[in-house]
Amino acid sequence: MSRSILCVEDDPDIGRLLETILAEAGYATEWVSTGEAALSRWAESSMVILDLMLPGIDGLQVCREIRREDATIPLIMLTALAGTREVVEGLEIGADDYITKPFDTDILVARIHALMRRREAVDAHRRSDPGPVVVMDLEIDATHHRATLHGRPLSLTAREFALLSFFSRHPGRGFSRGELLDAVWGAEFDGYDHTVNTHINRLRNKIEDDPAHPRYILTVWGIGYRFTDLPALAAE
Repeated sequence: MSRSILCVEDDPDIGRLLETILAEAGYATEWVSTGEAALSRWAESSMVILDLMLPGIDGLQVCREIRREDATIPLIMLTALAGTREVVEGLEIGADDYITKPFDTDILVARIHALMRRREAVDAHRRSDPGPVVVMDLEIDATHHRATLHGRPLSLTAREFALLSFFSRHPGRGFSRGELLDAVWGAEFDGYDHTVNTHINRLRNKIEDDPAHPRYILTVWGIGYRFTDLPALAAE
């Protein structure tokens, strides 16, 4: 796959730094300084690194617009706002990862490598996937990165889909939050366990008829979560 990265950063010093370190890491990099430019250029890249605080259209709105068009492109959010609320908001609207400023360049490059590897693994899985999985009223099609409920398409972020797909491949097995972070976010991710809780809650709101009494993603008290062990069938 392409190894091109779009960097969206209004601080020219940080923008030039990103261009330099990513070029040294083997990536073709384009740097833009506004949200408007990002929205016109992101589709030509294989990853987006997005500053949260931008003039005009801010990073959160750029992220929303990108996710409306593409649920799979890896997106890392850069933020000077280290508070939990800002981080959670970014993850909830579709960012795959975040890193706070000032950042360690080695950590940033490691996060990029991890997301690129997962994207390549997803693409490889799609090529070899035997077909959609159907569990009750839910259908998960990894090949086409699509999920439907009661026959209607679900609007899932890339991380939400990856989490749901992972659960569906391991019905009945309980996973701790740490295990889910390692499996879906990657061992390099050093965020908080509440990241898992946030994504579980968002998934339940999208796939459960009654999120307070879930049928698909169940809480395992003292452990974490598990997917229903009702039979998962390949779609006809």
